[in-house]
Amino acid sequence: MAFQKELIVSHDDLDDLNHVNNVRYVQWIQDISKEHWQTVATTKMQQDVIWVVLTHHIEYKRAAVLDDPIIISTHIASSSGAKCVRIVEMKHGTTNKLLVRSSTEWCLLDSKSYRPIRIPEEIKEIFLKLR
Repeated sequence: MAFQKELIVSHDDLDDLNHVNNVRYVQWIQDISKEHWQTVATTKMQQDVIWVVLTHHIEYKRAAVLDDPIIISTHIASSSGAKCVRIVEMKHGTTNKLLVRSSTEWCLLDSKSYRPIRIPEEIKEIFLKLR
């Protein structure tokens, strides 16, 4: 099962066309990724390692507008070595139509040296429990 949350589009989320700004979608992708990590990782894990983005691939399917409810969900699709691929989907909360889908490649770093490290089994396991 994916990690998810719901939000409502506000005036601050809109661009000049009165649609959700693309930059806001990227922020929401970052936010839910961070919230997912902070929710499932132990305090020690959060102190010992950090995640950095290597690539974002975002598909914009439909526009969202003021007061639209949006369900944002995320899960880890795969991992290898120091990298993992996180999927984030945003759907309209009423119609369930896909608005945005992203695939982000993340790299795990040691929090002291900032060097990439293999994703430990204990971290892989906490993400697999939610799928």
